[in-house]
Amino acid sequence: MSELNKIALKLISDGKGILAADESNGTMSKRLEAVNVNSTPANRLLFRETLFSSESMKECIGGVILYDETIRQTTKSGKSIPELISSFGAIPGIKVDTGAKDLANSNGEKITEGLDGLRERLKEYYDLGARFTKWRGVYNISEKNPSMLAIHTNAQALARYSALVQENNMVPIVEPELLMDGEHSAGVCLIKTSEVLKKCFEELILHKVDLSGIILKPNMILSGSNSKEKISSEEVAQKTIECLKNSVPTEVPGIAFLSGGQSEIEATENLNSINKNNNTKFIMTYSYGRALQKSALEIWSKNNDNIEGTQNTFNHRSKMCTLAAQGKWSYEVENK
Repeated sequence: MSELNKIALKLISDGKGILAADESNGTMSKRLEAVNVNSTPANRLLFRETLFSSESMKECIGGVILYDETIRQTTKSGKSIPELISSFGAIPGIKVDTGAKDLANSNGEKITEGLDGLRERLKEYYDLGARFTKWRGVYNISEKNPSMLAIHTNAQALARYSALVQENNMVPIVEPELLMDGEHSAGVCLIKTSEVLKKCFEELILHKVDLSGIILKPNMILSGSNSKEKISSEEVAQKTIECLKNSVPTEVPGIAFLSGGQSEIEATENLNSINKNNNTKFIMTYSYGRALQKSALEIWSKNNDNIEGTQNTFNHRSKMCTLAAQGKWSYEVENK
């Protein structure tokens, strides 16, 4: 086993998943303001420190994706945020892209930027304690999208990013996200997601990326948010597994799904169905943001001093997701 493969497996083995706490300051401000909390560096730190000190960090969370501001912050105890995360046995990670920008000569599509100066930034993040990274490519689904231009340019960016990350002895999370927005059917989502994933792996192989030392973070196969054709959790699992079996090389150790606009329960139920039906060699787990934090944020926003209540809520959600990553979740255990 390579060192990168060991890190990847530690992040996602035994039902553990990844907490995506890498919201930009702008995104985090929207989340906090929506629950009537001022978005200051101190408040952003306080909420995240509360989660990162929870008991489920030992049992459920294999790693935490951080934002540039957060990885540099210091806790009340004097530990850095990466030191706090590591003290619970989880691995600190970092989002390294600089966001999705308009793709020139396309019909409103996006290209993720951040390759300029990335090698130097990765060295700094490694010294700050990061051992894995994240880069998100984003794609719209419509009759004409994603276009070949968007598919090719984002795949190349993801591959160049991954090669640089592995050069710096960290595990890249490769996140090509096809958005739920739209009226498309799950069948269309399956076709378009397969096309995107196949191109991503073509580029990763071309750039000599060690596939045993990456984690794939894809969307599940879902109907569009405005689609009249909603499908069951069993169908989500069937189509998602079909997509991954046909598009992802077997060297990849695991899949950590994004929640992509699903509710906490939907994201948990669908992950559980995927694992109950998983006939692949891939570990199938979670890398959730809102689907792990939403309820905890609502509790915390009512009283920032209610550390115990916030952590209990986060611990419950993390435990449910970890059960789902083992195919052991049910509505009965959810509501105990």
